[in-house]
Amino acid sequence: MTSVRNYALVTGAYWGFTLTDGALRMLVLLHFHQLGYTPIQLAFLFLFYEVFGVVTNLVGGWIAVHMGLRVTLLSGLALQIGALAMLSFVSPVWAEGLSVAYVMAAQALSGIAKDLTKMSSKSSIKLLVPDGADAKLFKWVALLTGSKNALKGAGFFLGGVLLSAFGFAASLWAMAAGLAIVLVVCVLSLPSELGKSKGRKKFDGLFAKSREVNVLSAARFFLFGARDIWFVVGVPVFLSVRLGWSFTQVGTFLAAWVIGYVNRMVELARKVVLSMH
Repeated sequence: MTSVRNYALVTGAYWGFTLTDGALRMLVLLHFHQLGYTPIQLAFLFLFYEVFGVVTNLVGGWIAVHMGLRVTLLSGLALQIGALAMLSFVSPVWAEGLSVAYVMAAQALSGIAKDLTKMSSKSSIKLLVPDGADAKLFKWVALLTGSKNALKGAGFFLGGVLLSAFGFAASLWAMAAGLAIVLVVCVLSLPSELGKSKGRKKFDGLFAKSREVNVLSAARFFLFGARDIWFVVGVPVFLSVRLGWSFTQVGTFLAAWVIGYVNRMVELARKVVLSMH
């Protein structure tokens, strides 16, 4: 029962974070577009989010080995709360250059938070499942990872609704408060030794020895960058400018797109697996 409880805590923390992550994308994009920022400027607002996410992916595992997955998970939640609070202070009267730099810095914190939380949550699952319980491991991992994009889509919808109903700053503080509750529950409930390793891993062990793996990693970096420029910036701006959609309509469309797309891909993958047997 302890492993089930800890799995529920880790999954709940991941879900709470993913909702705020998706909502934050919509809030930042639509709010600054409303203030008159160009698509190029909007893309720059997300640049550090992606770059620092890549850096965190590289060193996050090494940090977790030395400090434990509990520390990295709590750090990710805390950094996201800090990023949300930081963004709430942005003022329309600031100079444009200052606003862009400030938001990029806040987005850098959010990018670090995202990958710390994601890495910690996924890595924790294997530690919570008893040895030999492979079926349970696959089931738990599938539930955690399979829910990510659906929840991100729900976050897009949440961001559009919050911005329409409460405005930018109030929405950020509401999300920060909700995530703070998740953080407190995890601090009080997760075991302190979760994910701690008795050994020590050298930093150079993080890099793959295979040229093919390194080339694939570089290609994946550009692939995901292209996806985010198109989907996170281009499509919402088009819907808002050319079609005149409201914030709620844009968020609803993107949520339906992401959730529907993911469900379709899961169904296709299931059919492929079944056809192999």
